[in-house]
Amino acid sequence: MPDAQHLLLFAAAGLLLNLTPGPDVLYIVSQALRAGARAGVVAGLGITAGCFVHVFAAAVGVGALLAASATAFAVLKWAGAGYLLWVGVRLIVARASTIRWAAADGAARSCKDQPRGLWQVFCGGFLTNVLNPKVAIFFLAFVPQFIAPQAPHKALAFVALGTLFNINSVAVNSGWALAAAWMARRGAVRRGMHWLERAAGAMFVAFGLRLALSDNPTR
Repeated sequence: MPDAQHLLLFAAAGLLLNLTPGPDVLYIVSQALRAGARAGVVAGLGITAGCFVHVFAAAVGVGALLAASATAFAVLKWAGAGYLLWVGVRLIVARASTIRWAAADGAARSCKDQPRGLWQVFCGGFLTNVLNPKVAIFFLAFVPQFIAPQAPHKALAFVALGTLFNINSVAVNSGWALAAAWMARRGAVRRGMHWLERAAGAMFVAFGLRLALSDNPTR
């Protein structure tokens, strides 16, 4: 494990990287705008769960396979791009009347219905992250920089640093969710929500197309 100074540097770099908008942040914000802070936080937890898949996969060498194998990278790339495009198109074509706000949900839905909806949000966040091969490449490129070449248990150190990165991301993702939910409670945002959803859908489509057109980073 790195010393305290390198751990602080790693944590600071991770926080800055988590603040960078991307498909994960967009998913959290869109869910919080539509269904409140709880849905946004759950979306973030789903994304964090997806990150753990990438961390453990990279630790056992799957990340290296994705970096080295064009076929493996292409398979996951097209699956991820297809999922992002599907989410984007759904947001674009959704009717404004289907938008559910946090305040309305409490009165309109029973407690029995809520866990299922939150589970779907969690799974959506998980898939948004785990089907993006660039996340695996990111962990494979970023984390080893903080592992000493002479470290006796590199895989264990990788998992420990990846876990620290993911724990830090929970606070950032929750912050995105709370900020978006606060915006959703403002009247002007609520009146224009159908346009925000369409804009979010267009951005998801753009992320999906960018992922589909991306090359293997090893090329």
